[in-house]
Amino acid sequence: MLALIAKHSSLFLLSGAILGFSFPSMSSALLPALPYILFMLMLFTLIGIDQKALVASLAKPDAWRYALVHAALTTLIVSGIAISLDASPPLLIALVAVCATGSLFATPAIVRSVGFNPLAAMAFTIASTLMMPIVLFVNLTLFSDDSFSLDMKEYVVRLLIFIFGPMLLSYLIRKHAPQEKLSRVHGKIAQFTIVLVFSFPFGLSGQYRWLWEEDRSFALITMAIAFMICVSFFLIGLLVFWRKGKEAAFVAAITSGNRNVLLTYSVAGVFLGPLYLPLIGALQLPTYIQPFVVKFFVNRSRNTIKQPVA
Repeated sequence: MLALIAKHSSLFLLSGAILGFSFPSMSSALLPALPYILFMLMLFTLIGIDQKALVASLAKPDAWRYALVHAALTTLIVSGIAISLDASPPLLIALVAVCATGSLFATPAIVRSVGFNPLAAMAFTIASTLMMPIVLFVNLTLFSDDSFSLDMKEYVVRLLIFIFGPMLLSYLIRKHAPQEKLSRVHGKIAQFTIVLVFSFPFGLSGQYRWLWEEDRSFALITMAIAFMICVSFFLIGLLVFWRKGKEAAFVAAITSGNRNVLLTYSVAGVFLGPLYLPLIGALQLPTYIQPFVVKFFVNRSRNTIKQPVA
């Protein structure tokens, strides 16, 4: 059963977003537990990674160049467009918070499912996650109104818990636990973590449903914005890294398009304004449609290359 779920994980994740929208009360009830589920999933993901290979990838300039594109460049482009269109302050804050967000920890698995090497995606994910606190702080400071005040003590505590906590714990576990036993235990636990991943689209998409019930016209605009964000992030990653080769470009594009918006919410919470949760709820649909679209274009590209020249 678990193997079947893992094989069709993209479909189940998309279904989770649809079910969360359909049952908003159940979705909202799950929301408070999501940061703790995220903590455990980040920990299990990091435990299973070859940390020497990851550190070697992080030592390369490409990882940090990608992180700047992922957060800083997208912030400049998205905020510039939003300001030119006279976006409201709450919407602008929500948009730049999404821009600052690091990549999903599930991104390497998505990259692997498309047929690419996931190590670069993992390095990109870690680099963008480590850069997120800085860019998020700058974005909240620059784009908030005069009444904004970030509680730095709470912000730092949440950073230590939800970002550096899983990284430190995974390092200590891998350093001190017997590797053979760790691999065996991790292999068993990893089979069940795929089920927990489905809680994210389910627990977040219900927040968009409340906006849908309150103001359907603005909800449709928010969904359109969510699709444009995903497409824009994907294209920015693709274009900036295109000269590195097709595989590197697609890995950057997929990583840029998948954002760990729950981690940003876990770190900054109420400082993100009233439209952040509805926006990231809307983002669940385009985010989990993306793997299907990427697979289609990648497979089409490969088939075109394989066709003999007449």
